[in-house]
Amino acid sequence: MHFEIKALRADAVVALVLEAADAGDAKAQALARGYTVLAVKAKQSWQEWTPKRRARFPLILFSQELLALMNAGLTVVDAVETLAEKEARPEARKILRQIITDLYEGRTLSYALQKFPVDFPQLYVSTVRASETTGDLGEAMSRYIAYQEQVDFVRKKVVSASIYPMVLIGAGGLVTIFLMAYVVPRFSKIYEDIGTNLPFMSRLLLQWGKLLQAHGLLVFIVLAATVAASVYLAGRPAVKSWVMHRIWQIPAAGQRMRIYQLARFYRTLGMLLAGGIAIVQAIRMVADLLPPALRQDLAGAAGKISEGRSISYAMETHHLATPVALRMLRVGERTGKMGEMMERIAAFHDEEMARWVEWFTKLFEPLLMAVIGLVIGLIVVLMYLPIFELAGSLQ
Repeated sequence: MHFEIKALRADAVVALVLEAADAGDAKAQALARGYTVLAVKAKQSWQEWTPKRRARFPLILFSQELLALMNAGLTVVDAVETLAEKEARPEARKILRQIITDLYEGRTLSYALQKFPVDFPQLYVSTVRASETTGDLGEAMSRYIAYQEQVDFVRKKVVSASIYPMVLIGAGGLVTIFLMAYVVPRFSKIYEDIGTNLPFMSRLLLQWGKLLQAHGLLVFIVLAATVAASVYLAGRPAVKSWVMHRIWQIPAAGQRMRIYQLARFYRTLGMLLAGGIAIVQAIRMVADLLPPALRQDLAGAAGKISEGRSISYAMETHHLATPVALRMLRVGERTGKMGEMMERIAAFHDEEMARWVEWFTKLFEPLLMAVIGLVIGLIVVLMYLPIFELAGSLQ
């Protein structure tokens, strides 16, 4: 956001335009340049009226740069100050300045970070807080960076596998809309005189063309309203929950989604255990990562562990462990490397999920192309079928 500043410098009144997060930030920038601020007001322009999404704080980049500066020998305060000086985005710079203020007041880094829950998730803050008791902040940063990179890798794998099917669906939908909205109405005029001799499916198709000719605007409005309502309902939490619940009931898809959720759960839990957080506390922290269908099972498992039961027993009893995960959990209990074993469980299931996505994509793409081809081909055949019959009758 831009601000107009009227300031005094060397007995002269000057006008400045600065980009800042708010009026206070703009005033602070002017004071830092040696000006005496007289007035500050937001600069109005057409761009200011356009809706803008708040830029996300670059958490991973911040962690990587902070880790590099700490490895170079800088203290946490000096490292954050260095990052604030080089930061060009006003929102991020304001956050870093607030963190520096808290650090100078003797607060811990985790205390400063928890003031910005949108930018620093609870998992990140808890990881930093745990490292402050052991003095290994750099190692905690490394673990979180590696954890986030693995999560992003799996997510990108799934997204990239879905791009080509989405392109096929979009292209097929556009061709179908073109045929139904432009070509079919024109064919309906040609066949109007011989409509009684048309096959049943062809008559239905051409009736659609006549409907578009007579009430095209109304049909368009109804279809647009239907699409808008569908998009609105798709964004509602209750609808999303209902759809996900239905998908989870599909045997093959539900099992794969369960494995994906458990892999993310074990990866996060393993990172927290490696950072020195107690198992019950770590389970409570990662409960929100699981869908509602699994949270009750997780609460039951946490209760079993609090009663002194083993982790493997609790996870097996409440169906939160696959056979492979159960074996690895027992190994982790015997060796005392539970955090490492949980990360290995996540890695194993991530690889399994990646193989399944690749297999499903190779199978689904040809089937999708065949279905789209059949739909478009059926429309074309139904349009030309009366011509074929007319040619046959002439012979």
